[in-house]
Amino acid sequence: MSSRIIVVSALFLLYGAGLVARLFYLQILQHDELVALSDRQHLKTEEIFYGRGMIYDRNMSELASNIQFESVYVTPSKITDKKKTAAVLASALDLNEREVRKKISQGKGFVWIKRKCPSGETDLLRRAGLSGVDFVTEDKRFYPKRQLASGALGFVGIDNQGLSGIEHQYDSLLQGATVKVVMEKDNKGRFVRAFDESTKPVKPSRDLVLTIDEVIQFTAEYHLRKQVEKYKAKSGVVVVMDPDTGDILALASVPQFNPNNALAYPRSARDNRAVVNSYEPGSIFKPILAAAALDAGVTQPQDTFFCENGKFNLGQVQIGEASDHKFGNLSLNDIIAKSSNIGAIKIAQKLGSEKYYDYIRKFGFGSKTEVGLPGESSGLLKGLSEWSPLSLASISFGHEIGVTPIQMTAAIAAIANGGKLMKPRIVKSILKDGKVVETFKPEIVHRVISQKTSRQMIDILQNVVRDGTGKEAAVAGFEVAGKTGTAQKFDNATQSYSKTGYLSSFIGFAPANAAKVVVLVMIDEPQGSYWGGSVAGPVFSEVSKQVLRYLNVPASGERVYILDRA
Repeated sequence: MSSRIIVVSALFLLYGAGLVARLFYLQILQHDELVALSDRQHLKTEEIFYGRGMIYDRNMSELASNIQFESVYVTPSKITDKKKTAAVLASALDLNEREVRKKISQGKGFVWIKRKCPSGETDLLRRAGLSGVDFVTEDKRFYPKRQLASGALGFVGIDNQGLSGIEHQYDSLLQGATVKVVMEKDNKGRFVRAFDESTKPVKPSRDLVLTIDEVIQFTAEYHLRKQVEKYKAKSGVVVVMDPDTGDILALASVPQFNPNNALAYPRSARDNRAVVNSYEPGSIFKPILAAAALDAGVTQPQDTFFCENGKFNLGQVQIGEASDHKFGNLSLNDIIAKSSNIGAIKIAQKLGSEKYYDYIRKFGFGSKTEVGLPGESSGLLKGLSEWSPLSLASISFGHEIGVTPIQMTAAIAAIANGGKLMKPRIVKSILKDGKVVETFKPEIVHRVISQKTSRQMIDILQNVVRDGTGKEAAVAGFEVAGKTGTAQKFDNATQSYSKTGYLSSFIGFAPANAAKVVVLVMIDEPQGSYWGGSVAGPVFSEVSKQVLRYLNVPASGERVYILDRA
């Protein structure tokens, strides 16, 4: 009998020990996992984002901020009269009643009806006091300057996620705090109540200070838009850069869009043409050729080249001058001033393909500038092994190569600043709680040409504006250096260059011998006149004049060479 009691007692002890072990396993070792599983079965979470980082211009003027709006959601299980509720919601929020009724009848415990409603739309709903209809306050991204710099800034989605431009590129820095709206199930499995649970963001938001100046940006956009409209052009781009630092002072693109309502505009209006699109630059590429030839020592500014009286045969192809000019002997200086295509070919032949290709690469073409904007194109530069017998000639006057406006601006800035290729910079610093926590300093990529070559090129490009094709780009009181371009666009349909589609451009800098700004103007497919000097040149003149005045650069006719610009 006693042995039976001992066996039974042992069994009870083993059972009790097993039960304790099981409870220990479930309540201690598996506690967190089981609670999480329970929450997934009984809780539903919606995330709402607040406090996205601000974006400022270089003078701390707000370019992107946040304002609060109310969003409307419903708890279907709490709605007593779905027909009436759907009708009131649709009327107050300007929605389709059938779609609203479908939403509130689907049985979910949390259903968004409309996010970030315009001011006043929720007033009627509050007065109606509908059961199951609730409100939550959300931040909405707001761009106080509307279209200003929209191509560079980009825009955000409904959950404040950056979708393009700087908003996308720096989304991880700009993201704000997350607040969770939690729905809980009752004993019948219905979501019946909501409560807010504020959580700290994993990465607190930061603010960005850009190099863009809103006054210079407005000036560039205003004059570009006027000229695009005047010539009924397809689009246009203006880039304004500080040649010594690489700072982008303006990045203008037309047509524009309002990022407060970005999706109402076509994709083409939202593209940042200065970095996304590449173009055959035409004659504004000739300064790259001239600088390369001078720097390589194969020619001098006064060396003459016979320009074949306007017609030059290369194999089976005959190349002519723009507007049927018939040039004889021209110096390198005059080839650039008069924009001779045949003269450019002769210079390129003297330089040679290998050296020319190397200088093109050194000037930054064929590679992204890493300016810090999404979707940047590398342009189009074929490897030297892919060049045809005509490539050297074509590229000498800016055909058979694709460049982005930002690449072209940085390259001419290297000529203006004494020979240094600067990395373009659009973000100046990052702020936390109003204090600078990171600064992006100007960065020299490498030296492209010597200071001597830079000085020679400045003289040559001044002659373009004084006595050549760029007279309409002149700025009263300042010496201006620059180059015109009128590029025939390639027609993919006919596989030939268009007789009607042109890219009109001007790129230059002022004051010529101590440049404060480099300005590129490109106008795509102007109607009527299409010469770069007459279409793009005046935009350069107006933008440069107002920017130099704004920057308090004194007008002067003195010629002072700046040979060593740090």
